[in-house]
Amino acid sequence: MKKILPKGFQASGVASGIKKNGKKDLGLIFSRAPARVAAVFTKNRVKAAPVLLDKERIRRGVCRAIVVNSGNANCCTGDQGIRDAKTIAAFVASGLGLSEELVLVSSTGVIGELMPIDKIEAAVPDLIELLSTDGVLNFARSIMTTDTLPKVVTRQGQLDDQTFTVTGIAKGSGMIRPDMATMLCFICTDAEVAPDLLQNILFAETEQSFNRITIDGDTSTNDMVLIMANGLSNIKIEHPKQKKYFQRTLNEVMITLAKELVKDGEGATKFIEIEVKSAGSDHDAHQIADTVANSSLVKTAFFGEDANWGRIIAAVGRAGVPVKPAMIDIYFDDVMMVKKGLGCGKVAETAVTKVLKKNQFSISIDLHMGNGRATVFTCDFSTDYVKINADYRS
Repeated sequence: MKKILPKGFQASGVASGIKKNGKKDLGLIFSRAPARVAAVFTKNRVKAAPVLLDKERIRRGVCRAIVVNSGNANCCTGDQGIRDAKTIAAFVASGLGLSEELVLVSSTGVIGELMPIDKIEAAVPDLIELLSTDGVLNFARSIMTTDTLPKVVTRQGQLDDQTFTVTGIAKGSGMIRPDMATMLCFICTDAEVAPDLLQNILFAETEQSFNRITIDGDTSTNDMVLIMANGLSNIKIEHPKQKKYFQRTLNEVMITLAKELVKDGEGATKFIEIEVKSAGSDHDAHQIADTVANSSLVKTAFFGEDANWGRIIAAVGRAGVPVKPAMIDIYFDDVMMVKKGLGCGKVAETAVTKVLKKNQFSISIDLHMGNGRATVFTCDFSTDYVKINADYRS
């Protein structure tokens, strides 16, 4: 459906000069009404200044705006980094006539460099002037780093004959694995949701979406998934049926964005769904799916279109959870390649090679041990991934 912002939200994006290439690098989302806010942050113990600041500010449960820059992570910048994050929020708050505590900050880019505050200060008036209900794509472009395309998803739902909207904007192409990684996601909705309920829903859906993807196994310092709910649709989410319906709509937005992140992985040529079923528990299934999805040997085999199932079963075995090798079946799409721990031969390998030539396919690993299951989305490792990351700062 058309990429739109919910009622009462505006967005913008400009080029402030943080990036050397002159592309947009400063974005803003603004709600004309106070919005309930919830967030999930990176689990990396090295956290960027904006993450530390936002963790304090969202305790109030309300905000009006978030300003985001790309090209500089504002991480490992000491006390000056915290001061800079607060200063950026103050610039925006002053321009919008808001209390500073109602403005959140996010950054993504190179670690260890101080923010060019003068450039940001000079760009903020235009950033505010350009705020628009049609500004979502400009915002999405302003937060991109190695992404090749903006990622915006909108879904709408109806409750009591009224419509609410959920729109998510995400960035991320590398440093992505479960527990989130260099990925930012900002979600706006015009539904009304209490802060505690909003936090619980967001945490649950993050576990089922962004914590089920991996590109390169690296976890970043700046990640966050943030949601703002301003209530301007006049739909209040409070009863169990309302909660379930809202959560399902939010899940569609977040799962779609998560898949788009993987498909746009740095140098990626293939999108792969790793499914593990009949494990001892859901936790065990996820541990195995995650290990397979993050294996460099498995991912390079995908890129090379090599039906090397041995790398997959080896990853299963080192996942650190109980398995019975003689019971494992492995499918590439609907082609069985491994039955009870043994390869199915040349005919199967030929069929699997055809599957591997597709740009999207699935790997199904059946452990025959219980009812646990999990799915992780990943991509292949190509030579372009190395080139992109070798040249990232140049």
